Amino acid sequence: MRHHYKRRHNTGYARCRNQYTRFRDRLDDIAGEHRIYRSRRGILMGVCRGLAEHFNLSVFWVRMITLLLFLFTGFWPVGVLYIAAGLLLKPGPVVPFQNERDQEFYQSYTTSRESALQRIKRKFENIDQRIQRMEHTVTSRDFDR
Repeated sequence: MRHHYKRRHNTGYARCRNQYTRFRDRLDDIAGEHRIYRSRRGILMGVCRGLAEHFNLSVFWVRMITLLLFLFTGFWPVGVLYIAAGLLLKPGPVVPFQNERDQEFYQSYTTSRESALQRIKRKFENIDQRIQRMEHTVTSRDFDR
């Protein structure tokens, strides 16, 4: 009986995750600067409302067109596309962007939460160090003179 000690488990999961990440990155590149987001106020995954907000259309008509496409093409073509859009589109920001830095932070957070958390942690550590220096200066003997 052979034993494969070097064989790694979960390689299928890692490969699938890498393919998904590459596919999502390609979609992000295609979307460009004016991205389509899923709406947080949508009924089912927020896809129709997100499309309506992006193209400045009535949500009612986008939902009606989607419903008609569901009925006339069958569930599979439109249903699969709808679910894929719901899974691949990023949710819309909670607060509208004030400037380009806010948009950049949101994009980095939604793609890599770990790097965004590290950035926030570094920022708070920097603030903490500045406060400690100010406290040291204020409580020193030279400050009263």
